[in-house]
Amino acid sequence: MTDTPIDGGYRASRRRFLRATGAAVAAGGVAGCLGGAGGKLDELTVAYMPIYPDMQYFVMQEEGYLDELSLDVKPREFSDGPSIVKAYAGGEIDVAMFGVLPAMIVIDRGISAKVTAANIKEPMMIMAHEDLLALWEEHGPDAFAAFEAETGRKFRFGTFPKGSVPDILLRYWLSDVHGLDPESAVDIIELGGAQAVWQAMVNGEIDGTSIMEPVPTIAREEGSPIKRLAVASEFMEGQPAAVVLMSDAVRDHDVGTEFLEQHVKATELINDRPDRAAADASAVIGERTLPVERARKALDSPLSNFVTDPREIENGTKIFAEYAAELGKTDAKLSTSDVFDYSLYESLDA
Repeated sequence: MTDTPIDGGYRASRRRFLRATGAAVAAGGVAGCLGGAGGKLDELTVAYMPIYPDMQYFVMQEEGYLDELSLDVKPREFSDGPSIVKAYAGGEIDVAMFGVLPAMIVIDRGISAKVTAANIKEPMMIMAHEDLLALWEEHGPDAFAAFEAETGRKFRFGTFPKGSVPDILLRYWLSDVHGLDPESAVDIIELGGAQAVWQAMVNGEIDGTSIMEPVPTIAREEGSPIKRLAVASEFMEGQPAAVVLMSDAVRDHDVGTEFLEQHVKATELINDRPDRAAADASAVIGERTLPVERARKALDSPLSNFVTDPREIENGTKIFAEYAAELGKTDAKLSTSDVFDYSLYESLDA
């Protein structure tokens, strides 16, 4: 979600970050796509991650939609958001499809880029062990205190590191929705990714999680005692996750609009032809990691809300911007005008 954890190393000051960025560009140590650093845009370097919320990229690649662009596309796969942030800092990336939190970090650090599209909205699920679910029926939010009284320990949520999309959503759900202090009501254990979360669930190391597909589908198929407690759509309208971040050079070039046209086509295919989309996702991520059958079942999930319109995640992004600033992930609280450029998407309807 999969949004990727934001490493604490990105709390460097904007001044130091921009100084490092300028040095990297001046050294000429970037390959092909100096558009991201203000040079001529002669090809399009697209960063993506092999995560479920990047479904549009999988479709665009496998269906040949990227071939329709006026510039050649150079795809680059990354395993985490911080690595994409670093690449953006070096002027290596023109377009990135990754989490809204690292996108905010790029923008906060003064790099000329904006979010022009969403990939998905409201994709997160709060999951809890069935023992807690039984207590919840009787006690509501006081179930965590009841759990601690019964077991002699706090309820353990395991999710991505502090400041990630799953972590922020969990903290919001605990504090803003239920009036609980996340630091005292429960234990929140930082884990390295979706696979680590699933393994911790299997091993009984955690009692619950905040997670995106395909983990909930896997848990259901495997008969895990950790089940649905709440979904994002129930308490945060327009919860953001993966987005499309474009450099200014791309947004000022015809290829920016062209990219969004293909993104819309991909979103339509996902929603209208899920069998085909599942096959595309499995082909890019890998059959062993995401079998076609599992990818297809995950597309029927209430978490699989694939969209392109960036306005669909505007409300949730405001909340995430507040948390990003409070947690020190950004130096300033970003406004929607800081984060979004709606003009490219709106031009598609013109």
